[in-house]
Amino acid sequence: MSAIFDQWGQGITLVHCSSGQQALRSLKTKRFDVILAETESLEGLSGDEEAAFGALANASDGALIIALSDGGSVSLAVAAMRAGAHDYLALPVSGPVLASRLGELGQRHGKARAMVCDTLAEQRPDFEGFVGTTPQMQAIYDQILRIAPSAAPVFITGESGTGKEVTAEALHKRSPRAKRRFIAINAGAIPRELMESEVFGAVKGSYTGAHEDRMGAIEMADGGTLFLDEIGEMDLALQSKLLRFLQTGTITRVGESVSRPVDVRVICATNRNPMQLVSEKKFREDLFYRLHVLPIHLPPLRQRPGDIMPLAQSFLASFAKEEGKGFTGFAPDVADLFVAREWPGNVRQLQNLVRRVVVMFDGGMVTAQMALAADIESRDAYEVSVLSNGSMPDILPMWQQEQKIIEDALGAFGGNIARAAAALEISPSTIYRKRLGWERAGAA
Repeated sequence: MSAIFDQWGQGITLVHCSSGQQALRSLKTKRFDVILAETESLEGLSGDEEAAFGALANASDGALIIALSDGGSVSLAVAAMRAGAHDYLALPVSGPVLASRLGELGQRHGKARAMVCDTLAEQRPDFEGFVGTTPQMQAIYDQILRIAPSAAPVFITGESGTGKEVTAEALHKRSPRAKRRFIAINAGAIPRELMESEVFGAVKGSYTGAHEDRMGAIEMADGGTLFLDEIGEMDLALQSKLLRFLQTGTITRVGESVSRPVDVRVICATNRNPMQLVSEKKFREDLFYRLHVLPIHLPPLRQRPGDIMPLAQSFLASFAKEEGKGFTGFAPDVADLFVAREWPGNVRQLQNLVRRVVVMFDGGMVTAQMALAADIESRDAYEVSVLSNGSMPDILPMWQQEQKIIEDALGAFGGNIARAAAALEISPSTIYRKRLGWERAGAA
């Protein structure tokens, strides 16, 4: 109990029950957000630990249930979670560890009332267009806050859909240039023959169709921020001209000989490995080091599963309002489905899936069936595989693939479930539940 008071102080109401029977009486009269159940205190509540936790779960009214024990018994953990506990922790447990675990479980299981410690409450639930409170995203927010005041170039890397443009916009909004323009240009979406005039501008008559003088993206961003997305797709000749601009602070429009001074902060991004581009001679090394002053790397969604459901809830609320529909949230099995996904398209893929759900259905609670019906990426990938091979693909069932991955991880760490779970970036409770299911399937 001291760990709880050390972490949360007087910010919560704590009810201590000395027996399982007393706990059941309290649950009948009050509604709780979290139940911390020491297995030794449940004696007399029912026949065994599993039945005791089952009784707590039935009376919990949706609270998070954490089983606590002085031992590290795998069988006890499995029994507790089979009966309805959400996780198992060995005692003693520190306040920060308990707080972090409760925060993760609250996000994973959609427990809107889950207890959150002061430090977690102070974390930014949303930040300049981002949604997420996982440690990975908190580190990104802190990084943005530290480097936003600078005028030095920023180099953002990350897979497609991780929020590179959102990061660039956040840097601009938090900078002294926030009142001036933020200009974004995608180097991979503009034909090469037009790219130079788009970036540097052109004078009348400099090329076919140039009927008047026009500013390029750099000039339009004067005093503000220029965001060059997919910088690795830029032609080498144009890279040379960009390097000159960074060195001199001046630009020359296409068809003009006069240099124009421009004050711009440059932020660039790529979804590819920039060093590989340099080694392949597709990206100038001198330009890379001129731009790679303040690097930011955005983690893929699969590495921050705690943010998946908050993001989905945010998208659901936004799109439901846009479409004029009444959605109430996601069913628990949808959370399990979403958290288990790899999300190769990252946040953008999740966003698109939630939008399709809202468009395809009328409202209410989003079920797993609704989510699967709207999941065209998985369906399209399956159909493409069948068409390309001319037959059904030879794919193991999902549970067999999961079993192999988990057993391989356990083997690599000598059976240590905690270390295997950390390597797989899943909860130890997930491994316990999966193994229990496999054992039951084998017994059947």
